Amino acid sequence: MKQLIVIDTNVIFSALQSNKGKSFELISKIPKDIFDFAISVPLILEYEAVLKRKLDRTIFTDSDIEDFINYLCKVGIRTKLFYLWRPYLKDPFDDHVLEVTIQSNARTIVTYNKKDFKEAENLGLKILTPKEFLETLQEV
Repeated sequence: MKQLIVIDTNVIFSALQSNKGKSFELISKIPKDIFDFAISVPLILEYEAVLKRKLDRTIFTDSDIEDFINYLCKVGIRTKLFYLWRPYLKDPFDDHVLEVTIQSNARTIVTYNKKDFKEAENLGLKILTPKEFLETLQEV
C-alpha cells in the first residue's frame, strides 16, 4: 500500500529552486506513482503564493508556476477540510498543513521545518525531511 503524505510548502519551493537536492528528488518521484500526497485548497493557495513571491521570476513565469500547480492539483489527493485544528501548532501558519494531514488520514508530513510540527507528533504523525522520507521508500 502506498504511503499518503502531505508536502510542506518549503519542500515544493526548494524542489523548484534546485534540481540537486532531496526535495527535487522527492517531487521527481510523483509521476512514478510510488506514494500519494494530499492537497487542500488552502495548501494549494499557499504553494502558489509562495512560488510566485519567492521563485526567480527571470526563470519561472506565472504560466510556469500555474502549470506546475495545476499538475499538483491533477495528481494530488484532494482533501476537503471539515474541521479546523486551530490553533494547535506553535506557528499558526502551519496549522493548515496539519489540518489536511489529519483530514486525509495521511500519517506523514514532509518538511524542512520539523521543529514547527513538533506538537503534531503527539497526534501520532511522522514529521520527516525529504531525505528521511525517501529513505523510508527504499525500506519498502
